[in-house]
Amino acid sequence: MNAIYAALITGSFGLLGSIIVAVVSASITRATITHKLETAQAVTDTKLEELTREVRKHNNFAERMPVLEEKITVANHRIDDLEEKTK
Repeated sequence: MNAIYAALITGSFGLLGSIIVAVVSASITRATITHKLETAQAVTDTKLEELTREVRKHNNFAERMPVLEEKITVANHRIDDLEEKTK
């Protein structure tokens, strides 16, 4: 009978130990995964901000280009007119 009690007590502690290890392991794994996801999200946010900045910079350039082309055209006409006058 004592052997049965000893076996039950030993089995109970073994089961309890296994449950504690599983819970702690799941908690650590969850924390690790959460940290990795947060880090990945921060990197993604930073890259998105950088891309947004680059797109805005490009859009500003694209808006200014036609204005510069028009000014160059006007300047070329003025140069042509001046060359005509000096001949």
